[in-house]
Amino acid sequence: MTHQVDPLFDLSGRVAVVTGGIGQLGAIYTAGLAERGMRVASLDVVAGDTPEGVRAIACDVTDRAAIEGALREIETEWGTPHLLINNAGLDSPPDAPAEEVGPFETYPESSFDAVLDVNVKGAFLCCQVVGGAMAREGRGSIVNVSSIYGLLSPVQDLYAFRRERGETFVKPVAYSVSKSAVLNLTRYLATYWATAGVRVNTLTLAGVWNDQPPEFLEAYAARAPMGRMLRADEALGAVVFLAADASSYVTGSNVVVDGGWSAW
Repeated sequence: MTHQVDPLFDLSGRVAVVTGGIGQLGAIYTAGLAERGMRVASLDVVAGDTPEGVRAIACDVTDRAAIEGALREIETEWGTPHLLINNAGLDSPPDAPAEEVGPFETYPESSFDAVLDVNVKGAFLCCQVVGGAMAREGRGSIVNVSSIYGLLSPVQDLYAFRRERGETFVKPVAYSVSKSAVLNLTRYLATYWATAGVRVNTLTLAGVWNDQPPEFLEAYAARAPMGRMLRADEALGAVVFLAADASSYVTGSNVVVDGGWSAW
C-alpha cells in the first residue's frame, strides 16, 4: 500500500534556512528537512559537508552583510525561504579556560559578549534579514532554538563531580541569559509579524546527549523525569510540526522538548 504524505505535514518544495547547520542538532535538522522534500540552506561559519538536498553556505550570523549575501544566494536559486531555524549557538566548551567556568563574580566580560553576540544578536539579525524577506512575501515560519537553561536556572549540582575532583566549576551565566532573551525575541516578533503571515515560535530543548562524562549523565538522569538526556533526533519532530501547515495557528509559543525537566 502506498501512503501519501499528510497535507498538514507536507514540506515538499519549500525552502529552509538553518543556522549552525553543521553542528550536532543543525545536521539533524538539515538532513531531516531535506528528506521531507525541502530545499535546505545550511549556514555556518564554515561550509562543511552536507547531505544531498542541502546547500552549505559559509556565513557568520553576527555579520549582517554576510547574512544578506547568503539570502541573495538562496533567493537567486530557490526563492524566498519559507522556514528559518535560528539554531546557531555558543556556549563555554568542556575545555574552557578556568576563568570561564569559575565564580560568577569573575566571569569575563569578553566571554559574556561573545555568547550574546552569537545567541542573541545572531538570531536578531537573521530574523531581521530572512524574516523580513518572509514578511514581504506574506508567509513563513521562524523557529528560535532555546534551552531549559534559558527557561530555568542551571542545576549547578549536575557539575558537582567536577568540583569533587578539585576543579573550580560553575555553569556560566551567559548561555542562560542569552537563551532567556531568545524567548522574548520570539514573543515580540510573533505579535509584530502576526498580520504579515510570519509565525515565530521557540523550541526549548533539554540537554542533548553527546557522550558526556558518565558522572554527568548519571546526575542528569537522576534529575530528569524520563531518566535520560534528549537524543538529538528527538528534536526533529517539533521542528517539522512548527515548519508545517499543521501549526498554522501557532505563533508566540514555546514548544518545550525536555523529557519533563520543567514539570518538577
